[in-house]
Amino acid sequence: MRDLDVYAVADKGNEELKRGSTQLSQAALELLVLLDGKTSIAEIAERTKVLSAEEIRQTAQMLAQGGYIRPATPEQELNLDFSYFFADQPAAEPSAQAAEQARGEAESGTAALKLNGYYVSIARKSSRKIQPASGSSYSVLVVEDDPELQRALKFLLTMEEFVPRLASNRNEILEALRTLPLPDVALLDVGLPDTNGFDVLARMRRHPQLKSIPVIMLTGQAQREDVMRGLAGGADGYITKPFDRDVLLTGIRAVLGLG
Repeated sequence: MRDLDVYAVADKGNEELKRGSTQLSQAALELLVLLDGKTSIAEIAERTKVLSAEEIRQTAQMLAQGGYIRPATPEQELNLDFSYFFADQPAAEPSAQAAEQARGEAESGTAALKLNGYYVSIARKSSRKIQPASGSSYSVLVVEDDPELQRALKFLLTMEEFVPRLASNRNEILEALRTLPLPDVALLDVGLPDTNGFDVLARMRRHPQLKSIPVIMLTGQAQREDVMRGLAGGADGYITKPFDRDVLLTGIRAVLGLG
């Protein structure tokens, strides 16, 4: 569960609030009252003095797993603005500072890619375990236009108890990013039929609700310039094609802080 996630009280939660007696904790009941379908977990943590931020996250996850709360639907409650996401103008270039940092890391990143088949940015590696946005299983957005590779990724992720969400073009990417809960990590192909992965990455990093999602670039090109471009744009890691099963899973788990 992320700090920027927005939840609304589900029917089960409303029924619990109306009961004369309940098995829910006082913290859970207080959070049910505070959730309005518009305010994020982080905003609630800032406003309330009753519960700590960690208590709010843990309680919200318990309520989500129990079906007492549900992700707010973006069309009716979050009103996320995607109008600029694939606008005709190119995505903004990374800052000079980001570009300079990327140049310094690109050499080691390129060497690691050639040796291991994957690379996770030291600067962006999660220092703590990221909790699943759904409260249970991790969701992985797979942006890949090759049908056979997409099917293989879907099968592998499902077998490893991840929940795959598939997209192969601009419209499908937008649809996947509108669906809540948001994915926990994105695997982003560089070469796509009507856009490119670097452009999608740059726009995600500028979007307030999407910027915290870990992104791993899937690419057949592992030259220093490619790695530097991805790192400067905010990529959390790289996986080179073709890749083996263990490499893929290691990369995903690394950016999620799972070891």
